[in-house]
Amino acid sequence: MTTRRDFIKTLTSAGVAGCIPELGISQPALNLLKESATSNLIWANLLHLSTNMWEDNPYVSDHSLLKDAINAHDVYKDDYKYTNYKEACAWAMRAYRPYLINEDKTWDSILKNMSESGMNMVIIDLGDAVKYDSHPEIAIKNAWTIDRLKAEIQKIRSLGMEPIPKLNFAASHDAWLGEYSRMLSTRQYYSVCKDLINEVIEIFENPRFLHLGMDEETAKHQRRYDYVVIRQNDQWWKDLYFYVDETEKRGVRPWVWSDDGWRHPELFFKKMPKSVIQSNWYYDTEFDLSKMSEPSLTYLKFYDDLEKYGYDQVPTGGNWTNDTNMEDTVKYCKRVINPDRLLGFMTAPWLPNMDICLGRHLEAIDQIKIAKNKYY
Repeated sequence: MTTRRDFIKTLTSAGVAGCIPELGISQPALNLLKESATSNLIWANLLHLSTNMWEDNPYVSDHSLLKDAINAHDVYKDDYKYTNYKEACAWAMRAYRPYLINEDKTWDSILKNMSESGMNMVIIDLGDAVKYDSHPEIAIKNAWTIDRLKAEIQKIRSLGMEPIPKLNFAASHDAWLGEYSRMLSTRQYYSVCKDLINEVIEIFENPRFLHLGMDEETAKHQRRYDYVVIRQNDQWWKDLYFYVDETEKRGVRPWVWSDDGWRHPELFFKKMPKSVIQSNWYYDTEFDLSKMSEPSLTYLKFYDDLEKYGYDQVPTGGNWTNDTNMEDTVKYCKRVINPDRLLGFMTAPWLPNMDICLGRHLEAIDQIKIAKNKYY
């Protein structure tokens, strides 16, 4: 088994301003970055540059949260005329598309509103939406060039926010890897993943964190896939340790979703390195454990469990299912997590960056702003 190295504690508490070039960054933006570094609280938004994370074919899944969105049997077609944000979400994110779905004007509006609302971190799900130098064959049509991505990273910094890359290596969310997603845990697969981790860290100029995903790797979450594969037992851990090691070799702290611990809590707390930041997620409205039943009880209580075992956390809520979750998430986690281990919060609206979805994006931003102002 891979030996885990103790992670350098200063990486957790280090400010972002000191490692960001000041050229082209306004003084107010620098002040915001320094303020964020001092408080060490993250207020993040997860944005999906790539949308090929949930399906490996073009047929829209019957995801329970999107059933009421689908008004026609041919919603999966490229030219489907969606009429609301739920249909757009079903069309864009619950079906594989071999081309980029990202509207520049919407992307810019989201970033501007995040900055104005006091948010300080943008987590970008990169996937196949970038034409990587190391593996350009992964890129979908109209994927961003490296120069374009670097320009957007600089734009984010100029707005006083910290850009963080995300590469989801979960077998349930890796359709973006193309043919390599069907080579899981092979020598060639490891070589490609290593190349991508190193290149992304270089592009982002050694960011503080790299989010590795690793959520929902179950057969259930691939029930609509053409090709179903999961890793179990020591193989899942072996591969996780590989990603973590490759990330830490570059002085970057790894970050994952925590839901594997819902299914295998004893093994999770035995094997999950403390150097890895945890993002448990819960999107419902009930936050009283005494009134809850399974599986929601396990999902919410896992914030408490992670705290009990001493993990650093960035709790995740959002407006995916309702409009009150983010405020309640901040309230609950501030109460149950030690401030030394509560690194901040993330909202995850799970929406494509399309104009028809912009209103919902802005609602997610407004909700985390309200929670931040109310409890901090």
